[in-house]
Amino acid sequence: MSILFTHFFDKINAFSPLEHDFTEVLASIALTPKTLYFRGKIPENVAKNSHQRPPAVAIVGSRHNTRYGEEVAYKLAYELGKRGVVVVSGLAYGIDSIGHKGCLDAGGTTIAVLGTRIDDIYPKAHIALAREIIAKNGAIISEYAPSELLDTAPLASAEYIDKTTGRRSIHRQASFLYRNRIISGLSDIVVVVEAAEKSGSLNTATHALEQGKEVFAVPGNITSPYSQGCNKLIYQGATPYTEPDDILRLLFPDDYVKNHKKLKKHGLIGDTDTETAILRVLSEGIRSGEQIMEKTKLPPEVFNQTITLLEIKSKVRSLGMNNWGLN
Repeated sequence: MSILFTHFFDKINAFSPLEHDFTEVLASIALTPKTLYFRGKIPENVAKNSHQRPPAVAIVGSRHNTRYGEEVAYKLAYELGKRGVVVVSGLAYGIDSIGHKGCLDAGGTTIAVLGTRIDDIYPKAHIALAREIIAKNGAIISEYAPSELLDTAPLASAEYIDKTTGRRSIHRQASFLYRNRIISGLSDIVVVVEAAEKSGSLNTATHALEQGKEVFAVPGNITSPYSQGCNKLIYQGATPYTEPDDILRLLFPDDYVKNHKKLKKHGLIGDTDTETAILRVLSEGIRSGEQIMEKTKLPPEVFNQTITLLEIKSKVRSLGMNNWGLN
């Protein structure tokens, strides 16, 4: 790796993706970038003298997210960050930036892949977010050389020489579509939180499927334009996302098996995920039905039906006034 020059708030580095274990996975994607430019720190392997890269998950979605999308994206990113999972996204408005922030708030590492030159943070409103990502051991990455190297760096995807001016330019709309292959390529799993029917996030999902990656989509209201893309992905075979454990059990299967055995030993495994969620909350000492619903995010009708079934199965008992305890 070589340091090219000092930018106004950090150094810009250039390297081949094959030079680092974290980015080496890009060798197997279509149109592998010849050179990557980055500011900050590329994630290190999980242990010294190991070639095992840390797990990475892409969180992508609409630039015009709803409150629902914000809550889902933030919670997922926060839980991933807590577990040491690298969150990858595109620094865009909406779901992308929420994913970065959730991971940072958990003390995690996040990577932002630009569709612009490495010295041209876009959108400008996220320069402060980019600074924070770098300050907290993350990185900003681009396949597009800084302006100082335009005379010597090879052309990257979506770059061309303008026949009229003779200047090197980037086709901006295409560049953001090309960068999506890098977002999915760096990730083990891609989660689409909210997406309109023609969202760029669906392009990221397409790249992920072509790369053999697992794709999750957050189901949403069928009347919401911001959920049409996700619902369509699910219809086409993407896995519905319901909670962070959907992702964590894939990334850390051994931990999930150990936890499952522990819960089973203490009688905290229900016949459905909803039953198990209620039993786990009760095991924490929470008794109020209202608090259980708040903790599990279950709607009243689902909670009432499930708690009644658990009572019939003698797994819980009523304490009166919508309070519950384990049997």
